Amino acid sequence: MAVENDVVLIYYEDEPAGFARIEEILPDVKPGWYHVRILLLQIPLQTVTWILRDAYIDGDEFTMNGKRIRLEMVKSPEPVPETDETVDDQSTNPEPREAKVISLADMKKK
Repeated sequence: MAVENDVVLIYYEDEPAGFARIEEILPDVKPGWYHVRILLLQIPLQTVTWILRDAYIDGDEFTMNGKRIRLEMVKSPEPVPETDETVDDQSTNPEPREAKVISLADMKKK
């Protein structure tokens, strides 16, 4: 089951509609049901509270106002390890590139 601070993708009528973060999951008076406070990651930020069964939090489809909705947990992609090809590409480049660090704090002062 998704837990607090998990990021989920909300599907609306089988189409991805947006991302949200689960802020809080509190038990309802009915067994197996929960008050799920969700932060919708959109502009402007908005929180909603849905009363859901544990199966719905796990990704089973449910309906609101006759519209199909489903939550899908978002997994962070694994970092791509550097390969020998990446290192070789950099070493065979005949023109070295100079990197310059720009301080955003200094830019803000101006």
